[in-house]
Amino acid sequence: MSETYDAIVLGAGAAGLFCAATAGQRGKRVLLLDHADQVGKKILISGGGRCNFTNIHTAPDRYLSGNAHFAKSALSRYTPADFLDMVEAYGIAWHEKTLGQLFCDGSAKQIVAMLLEECAKGGVTVHCGDTLGEIDHADGHYRVAFGARAATAPALVIATGGPSIPKMGATGLAYDLARKFGLKVVQPRPALVPLTLPGAEALFRDLSGVSTEVVARCGKASFREAALFTHRGLSGPAILQISSYWQRGQTVTTQFLPDRAEGWLKDAKRERPRASLRKVLGEGLPERLVDVLCERLGLSGELGAMSDKALAAAEAKLARWPFVPDGSEGYAKAEVTAGGIDTGALSSKTMEARKVPGLFVVGEAADVTGWLGGYNFQWAWASARAAGLAI
Repeated sequence: MSETYDAIVLGAGAAGLFCAATAGQRGKRVLLLDHADQVGKKILISGGGRCNFTNIHTAPDRYLSGNAHFAKSALSRYTPADFLDMVEAYGIAWHEKTLGQLFCDGSAKQIVAMLLEECAKGGVTVHCGDTLGEIDHADGHYRVAFGARAATAPALVIATGGPSIPKMGATGLAYDLARKFGLKVVQPRPALVPLTLPGAEALFRDLSGVSTEVVARCGKASFREAALFTHRGLSGPAILQISSYWQRGQTVTTQFLPDRAEGWLKDAKRERPRASLRKVLGEGLPERLVDVLCERLGLSGELGAMSDKALAAAEAKLARWPFVPDGSEGYAKAEVTAGGIDTGALSSKTMEARKVPGLFVVGEAADVTGWLGGYNFQWAWASARAAGLAI
């Protein structure tokens, strides 16, 4: 005998919790299912345990999707200010870090507790810890088996995210369900992920732990933040950001010393001809990095002994230092998954599949990927809200 509901939400992460709460508070009878043993696992580890729950600079152009306009509707109807109002209503202290990122002063546990309380207000039935079984659709109802039980509802919400961070229980279930119900899937790939460097770049891999501010570029995308050298390649905020735009075979360039004006090395030569290139670079870069850069540039000694042409070439190389990654650290280290269920099949207003009535897709499961820094959480809230109001 199946239990009956108005909606079944698969996945008790950020989007699933908020969607279930929204629908429940509208009087809908909602079942929220997750195979993990607790809700909101990725919320709990986000932002170093303090949850970077939104970004005040949220805008559609800070999201990647096969349809650049898809996210506009949901994002405009549920904004960072709207979510912040709820955070403050629960008395959760917060602070803004760099680039509009908002974090809890305390713990990410506060956000999970808030979302669970919102679910409780809506009478949502939350069930965790059972493997999902067969999921079928017939006669206008979806039937979901879980453990030894089953439930049916006229609405099914796919909020299971993507396969990033599999140790948190992440899977590709969303894509399996999409294909089962006839929806296309844009090829998923790791995003916001460290990039790996080939053996030819061993000198840079030896800089593990060294960090410096750069402008990282790939194609038309560019980000100015810190880059971190690792024992496998490149990481840090600037690299994580650019990784979402990088495709295998492409070059990533980094601009070292981005505040230096054009011609700065020749100016330094005129002002301090006895100063060494190593010393001048060391005034703005970590010493270990300077050693590698000077070795790669093939320049040593005093600036006064170097030709203007050589200094101009060095400056140009430092402004667009090329790296050709041979891959990434994969889903295990990816903060999110790019690609996903094709938004061309979904309503941007309701997140419902146009040709499959009652099937909704929210959060990371859809082909919408935000920048680093709270943007993906805001998409989770906004898309979940849109679906929760439409169920």
